[in-house]
Amino acid sequence: MIETIPVAHVLREAVATPYRNLVTRPTGAAVRGRIETVLAASACRTAVLDFSEVDLLDLSCADEVVAKLLRVLSAQLDRFVALRGLHEDLWEAIDAVLARQDLAVVVVRDDGPALLGSVPDDVREAFQGLGATGPTDAAGLAGHLGWPEPRAAAALSALVTLRLASQGPAGTTRLPLA
Repeated sequence: MIETIPVAHVLREAVATPYRNLVTRPTGAAVRGRIETVLAASACRTAVLDFSEVDLLDLSCADEVVAKLLRVLSAQLDRFVALRGLHEDLWEAIDAVLARQDLAVVVVRDDGPALLGSVPDDVREAFQGLGATGPTDAAGLAGHLGWPEPRAAAALSALVTLRLASQGPAGTTRLPLA
């Protein structure tokens, strides 16, 4: 199951204003705190933060809400976060913050998932390969991409480390969004 969290709604609750702008570090910390509370009470493995009603996100809030949340959840091996509803300005702010901190996240889009943040080319290609193969191991991904097996194994390991994929009995699969 997936827990969808409308970030603009959380913002309104956290700061009791009608604004749809996530600005200032204290505001970002308040929003992240509420999101962490929702996630702690949820039995869902994956949370999708829906930014579709957020108009503005400054770098300090991108750090507080997205980057810090990713670091907190990285210790919880069975929990994942994805983003949805990013317009260009939000995309750029979050990408800049994540890239500086060597973090990455899956963005759910109508045309399929994309990666945002610090993601090497091999890891991006492996992520796309997993979309085509479904759950697989290094040998299966290597065969699909025409890579040597150690290269595929390294890319799969990086996907799991970055919390963009999960390891299971059937192999590595992209972020569980269902």
